[in-house]
Order: sequence, then structure tokens, then C-alpha cells
Amino acid sequence: MENKTSNPEDKQVLHEICGSEPAMKPEESIAKKNYFLGICIVIAASIIGGALVFSTRFEVNGGNISAKAMAELEKTVLPYTGVTLPVTWNDLGKQLVDNGSIDSKKFEELYSQRGGFDDATKKLLTGTNNGKLVITKNNANIVLNLLWALGLANKNDILEKGPMTDKKYGGDVGKFASTGGWTLAVGNPMNHYSRHSMIPLTQEQQSLVENVSKNIYRPCCGNSTYFPDCNHGMAMLGLLELMASQGVNEADMYKAALAVNSYWFPDTYLNIAQYLTLKNISWEDASPKGILAAEYSSAQGYQAILKEVQPAPRSGGGSCGA
Repeated sequence: MENKTSNPEDKQVLHEICGSEPAMKPEESIAKKNYFLGICIVIAASIIGGALVFSTRFEVNGGNISAKAMAELEKTVLPYTGVTLPVTWNDLGKQLVDNGSIDSKKFEELYSQRGGFDDATKKLLTGTNNGKLVITKNNANIVLNLLWALGLANKNDILEKGPMTDKKYGGDVGKFASTGGWTLAVGNPMNHYSRHSMIPLTQEQQSLVENVSKNIYRPCCGNSTYFPDCNHGMAMLGLLELMASQGVNEADMYKAALAVNSYWFPDTYLNIAQYLTLKNISWEDASPKGILAAEYSSAQGYQAILKEVQPAPRSGGGSCGA
């Protein structure tokens, strides 16, 4: 196997781990230099050894990983039992129905065409004491639509003073996919745009939402959540507001956002996980913040990654409609 440290990127990693060798006066002991060099050699050996073990575990062969390895990745990226998000839903569904942001009749009719929804989903829409929100493969679209309505309806400065209202993007907020495309409201969706104070935020919480939203991208376009012009962006905004209001820290916000994006774009994040595997980085060790950034999660960044992997089979997800 090729020595991984010949890669300039790996050399940079070693540089960041070991640092640059400190400047020494001529009279300083050569032993210090040898000691420092020895540490770096040990670290380099650990990295190479880890790469060998990791590659063997995932059966990397000619730039691809096996079907068995892909199945294991899917279990990690998209757990069948779902992911419990760090937010309590309470009665937000009922609030959305009561203020008209969701027309319950339209909502139920939509899902009746898709096989209907179970009692747990009905409770999310009409219940008053819901617990933690759980996203799974089966309910990912329902969670998307609930959070879409929440992001659209909740009063927030990002909607009123951010890119959505910038004239250079057309000047008509109602023409975006996330606004005009929300067909499950009572009447015109713009009657609910940033109109309902459902999740009040402190100044500190608002700043957190704004900062995090600027670093979370989605592969259906090149915009961040700070510019929520499609359903996925608007839904993510709603989730970020909800997390901030309930005291979730920044690191856990990114972790939850990555889990949600993965269920909304399963093919995308399986392919990103495959790409990371080929770079000897496990999904568990990768930075959620880094994966959600433009380099990986924007449409442009993801297209670059696709050139480096054998794309996973199509498994749905990613639609920008209800």
C-alpha cells in the first residue's frame, strides 16, 4: 500500500499535530531534536497504521468500497431506529394548525395519498405534550414539512432582514420555493411569513442561530440556511431556532443538523461518508460542522465529491416540494 504520508494533505496533518520544529540555538542539545523527531515518527506510524486498519475494515479496493461496507456505512449514517433530536416538540404542531400555518385537512389529504400517517404523527400535529422529536427514514418527510411550516411562520429577523428580503434576489419574498411552495397553509402562505411569535429568542440565542445558519448548507442548492429559499433551508431554520430556544449548545446543534440533513438527503450523505472513508476518516470522527459547510454540503461542493466516489444507489429524498 502506498505510504499515506506522501500525500501533501497528510503532511499538513502531521505538521498540525507535531507543529513546526522550534528554533534552537547552536549550543542546544541534539538530543532535544532527536526526541522531537522521535515523537513525530511515532505519530506518523500511528496515522499510517490506523489508515491500514481502517482501509481493511472497510474493504477499500481500487478507490471503491464494497457493498458490504456501504451497508455498514448506511447503518451509521442513517440508523434504522432513527435519531432523537435534542428538542421537545410540545404543542408546536397544534400551534401551527391553530394559527393557520398548517391546514390540517390539506396535511392529512397529502399523506393519505402516501399511505396515511400513524398515531405518533397525528400527535405531532395535534398533541399538546409531545416529547423529544425523533427523525427516522419513515417520517423524515413529515418532520421536514412540520419544521418547514415552523421556520416559515415563526417571527425572526433572518426572514425579515436577511437575504430573503434582499432586492438583489428579486425583491419578492413570496416567489421562493420555501414561501410560494408551501401549499399546506390556510390561504396565502405569505399571510404567515414571520408572523407568529412561537419561539421567542434572546439576543444571545438569535446570534447563535444566525452564526450557525451561515455554516449549514444543503446539496439541492448553493445557499446556506441563513438564506432559506427552499424547504430544506426553511425547515433547518425552524430546527435551529427551536434548538437555540431550548438551550442546545453549538456543537450539538451541528450534530443534530447533520443527522437531519442525512435523512433528508440520504444519497448525498452516504456518498460523503464513502468519500471520507476513502480518505481514512470515519463518519463518527468527522466534524459535523465541517461536513455541513459549503465544501461538502453545498450543491457545488457535493458535485466535486461525486467525482471521487462510486455513487450510492438512489434511495429517495431531496425533493424541494411538500
